[in-house]
Amino acid sequence: MSRSLPPLRIGQHTARYPIVQGAMAVRVSGARLAGSVAKTGGVGVISSLGLGLDSPYFDTHPKQGSFFIANQLALSDELKKARAISPNGVIGVNILVATKDYPAMAQTAAANGADLIITAAGLPLNLPAYTVDYPEVALVPMVCGLEAVQAICHTWQQQYDRLPDAFIVENSKVVGGHIGTTCEEFSGQIEPLIPQIQNYLQNHFHVEIPLIAAGGIWDSADVDRMLALGAKGVQVGTRFITTEECDADQRYKEFHLHADPADVTIVPSPVGKPARALRNAFAEKAISASTDLERRCIVNCLEICLCRDSRKTYCILQALANAARGDVENGLIFSGANVGRAERLLSVAEVMAELTGVREAVSV
Repeated sequence: MSRSLPPLRIGQHTARYPIVQGAMAVRVSGARLAGSVAKTGGVGVISSLGLGLDSPYFDTHPKQGSFFIANQLALSDELKKARAISPNGVIGVNILVATKDYPAMAQTAAANGADLIITAAGLPLNLPAYTVDYPEVALVPMVCGLEAVQAICHTWQQQYDRLPDAFIVENSKVVGGHIGTTCEEFSGQIEPLIPQIQNYLQNHFHVEIPLIAAGGIWDSADVDRMLALGAKGVQVGTRFITTEECDADQRYKEFHLHADPADVTIVPSPVGKPARALRNAFAEKAISASTDLERRCIVNCLEICLCRDSRKTYCILQALANAARGDVENGLIFSGANVGRAERLLSVAEVMAELTGVREAVSV
């Protein structure tokens, strides 16, 4: 018997199910995965980080700034491909505030049909300025604590007379990728944070902004638990890696498929924050600060980078790209703490059916 889940409304856009696919880079969540999730009733999300690296545009612009030009052109292509898969679904783009081309990528996403823009890795205090000509594009900051919500809301209301259309609230204890070390719940749980943020928004702005819980969401029970807390939706990342439509190399998917929770570790990152990833030869070198670790910045993509600025750690773009290409021993493989629960590769439609309890795939 199918259970009934509420739709998820973010700004002017409504997804049939309250499932947001997490953004995973480099080219782990591209057009194919995002389009497939949107087609089956969720919110599909393209990760913009490093899209230009393996694109033909990077080779055809051999000059300073060519990588950033390639990123914009590649993002335009990915949005077109995702929209071809799901003409009427909800499709978003995740952009990192910490990247040098964050403003240009936000403008590119808005101009090329993204329904929403999700930001991570920093406070998007100026984001409304980059999308002012596209009021239909919903803006969704990713946060991991109340202080970030307060800073964003105060700045946006004062400078732009608007508030975010939704927030993605991360559980740093289990979420894959970078971990916010300043988050109130870093060593705690997400459960008290959802009502805390809701109360703040209601008391100070008299609004109900949808909160989307992220981190550790694997099955329908997790979805129900977050909705019961008051979240309007959930973000699911690692679960979508072991799908047929995931854009990463088959070896990347199989590495996740055969991993278990004991393989999850914390590695240092050139952005200055720890990150949750799967243990492999590369992770061991990063943790031990091995002299064998290559410390060459390849495209100067970050505003602040320990690799470029002080020759510490490694080039994160290169490390993530290597992994997604299938070099699972010499690349960085981000993963949530719930890895190891997948038994085989599934289609996105099958995963969505398990998350929603709805057996029939929905074509949107």
